[in-house]
Amino acid sequence: MDRIVRFLKPAVTSLVLICAAPLAAQEDTGPQAPPETLAELYDHLADPAAGDWEAIERRIMDRWSRTGSVAMDLLLARGRDAIEAEDWAAAVEHLTALTDHAPDVAEGWHLRATAFFQQGRYGEALEDLGRALALDPRHYNAMSGLAVILGELGDEAAALEVWRMVKAANPHRPDLDATITGLERETAGSDI
Repeated sequence: MDRIVRFLKPAVTSLVLICAAPLAAQEDTGPQAPPETLAELYDHLADPAAGDWEAIERRIMDRWSRTGSVAMDLLLARGRDAIEAEDWAAAVEHLTALTDHAPDVAEGWHLRATAFFQQGRYGEALEDLGRALALDPRHYNAMSGLAVILGELGDEAAALEVWRMVKAANPHRPDLDATITGLERETAGSDI
């Protein structure tokens, strides 16, 4: 576990730097057209005052679900269906086929990490989350998965850092403030 935590500390620091730059560059330029690109959707979602955040989340999820290939979309859908059915082995099988044939699809890595996590295969889950975040540094669901695993491994300080990044990316997540407050209490007095 110490090896995993030592590996993750620089990864979390890099993730902070990657995620902070686009968020810090935002400025209010007045009324704009509805966001179209994934980057624009992320920027809009990061605005705590976004009133249509649920619609933006749905559009982001839709973008995550489109691979550019009907066959790969089918593998992604089958993997997602297997996760919903809690058939972790089938999920890993479908999502492994997806990541083998479409390694540039961040959502495939994220979902396979979810299946690995549910099987207690934390090392493989962390590796897949790293791949997902390398492809899409603002993938707030992959960040959330990383924060959960860090907490499970007992690294509350690193988990807190990642939860704060999740909040910067998507401040509308339910129970996020309570999670962050709880971890702040747990880590109070520790060197974060």
